[in-house]
Amino acid sequence: MARRRHSNRRRRRGNFGFLYKLLSVLVICGAVVTALTLFFRVDTIRVTGTERYTEDEVIGASGIQLGDNLFLLNKYEAARSIAEKLPYIDIEDIWIRRELPDTLLIDVAECGTPLAVVQDGSAWLVSARGKIVEQLPAAQAGDYAVIDGCELLAPSVGTDIALSTEYASQQSSLLALMTALEAADRMDQVDAIHLSDLSQLVMDYAGRFSVEMPYSADYEQALKIVQGVVDTLETNQTGTIHLDPGSIHEVIVTLD
Repeated sequence: MARRRHSNRRRRRGNFGFLYKLLSVLVICGAVVTALTLFFRVDTIRVTGTERYTEDEVIGASGIQLGDNLFLLNKYEAARSIAEKLPYIDIEDIWIRRELPDTLLIDVAECGTPLAVVQDGSAWLVSARGKIVEQLPAAQAGDYAVIDGCELLAPSVGTDIALSTEYASQQSSLLALMTALEAADRMDQVDAIHLSDLSQLVMDYAGRFSVEMPYSADYEQALKIVQGVVDTLETNQTGTIHLDPGSIHEVIVTLD
């Protein structure tokens, strides 16, 4: 009987030891949460990388306010809100980081020169990633390179472009080409992109050339080939550069 009472006391001491450790952990966690809540509040917000938008516009779009807690704010929700309210900024181009003890840094990269799709009296400006960033009167489209031979479905600022299903190949090729142009920093060399010919994509380039390329090509490589051809010609020469569908390395140059 004495042995049994001794065993029960030892079991109770073990239970109390576990509860004591658990309570200690909870107290420590509570202290940490309290410290994070009382301290590390946002006192300064710095924005970098903006040209089109002001610092106040980016901060306002983020939803973050002075006095918010640095560690409890939702950076991903803030980035989503910025991209939604400021169309020239994509969510992939927003970086938000903390600088202890009280500073929040928001670094953004605005999209480069957009291209215009003109329809129904409006010029819909499209970024290299296919996002509609602005709606202007059609009369202002002359300030931008134009994408024609297609029609946007239910265009709206802040959304990605969508073409009808029969233009699925053209849409994917258009996006791939614009991505390659942006990566090569040559968007400003484009005068127009034509999708009306279903057998090939045609791009007016450098103010002097009509470039004919197959759909679904490796446009990064194609642009290197085109630029290599342009660099070998005289600056006053104009004409057509045709990349063969069988192999984009097969190039035919026809000068005017």
